[in-house]
Amino acid sequence: MKEPVSIRSAERKAFQTTVTDGLWAIFIGCFLLEFAIAPLLSSSMGDFWSAFIFLPFFGLLYLLIHLVRKNIVAPRIGTFKLGKPYQKKQFIFNLVMVAINLVIFALGLVAFYLTVKTSVVNGKVAGVVINGIFGLVIFLGFSASAYILKYPRLYVYGSLMLLAPLVGEWLYTYHGALHHGYPIVFGFSSGLLILVGLVSFVCLVKNHPVIEIPDGE
Repeated sequence: MKEPVSIRSAERKAFQTTVTDGLWAIFIGCFLLEFAIAPLLSSSMGDFWSAFIFLPFFGLLYLLIHLVRKNIVAPRIGTFKLGKPYQKKQFIFNLVMVAINLVIFALGLVAFYLTVKTSVVNGKVAGVVINGIFGLVIFLGFSASAYILKYPRLYVYGSLMLLAPLVGEWLYTYHGALHHGYPIVFGFSSGLLILVGLVSFVCLVKNHPVIEIPDGE
């Protein structure tokens, strides 16, 4: 027996809200902020620890987003238990994000041996290749997520991330930007996504007053 259309519609709306309330844009923006800040810390902390220290921060940020969604978003749009098709989409989305992180970690190791252990000329060539692959991996990950979640804005985010490392390498090669231009390009990209997320979240809060539940219900 098919579900009533109204239930499917409510389920679709509830699922879309989890990706359009601005909170995930803020989270992704904070994730990209790591690529802007970590290079600045690598000289004093080393490549591993300059990235590792962000893990507790991401854990706290994820918890904060959960609490905000529970205490601020849910009272305005209500709660809805997603059905299996949407639970599967969320699971695949999480797998995509994990895969991106693993590939980025592997590229970091490859970049270390190709740019630090080789000559300066080969290092520059390797830098372009590594940054191109890095941007492509993020773009493909965001595109896959956009398709799975039916959220076209992720294509735009992915395109931005495709260009960021290449622009950073250009700034590094021709204008002497430090750390392959990562603090500049990822600082800008991170700030842009966080701003978009904050605007989306504020609009949601303003346009959806808290749902009042009558006494006795």
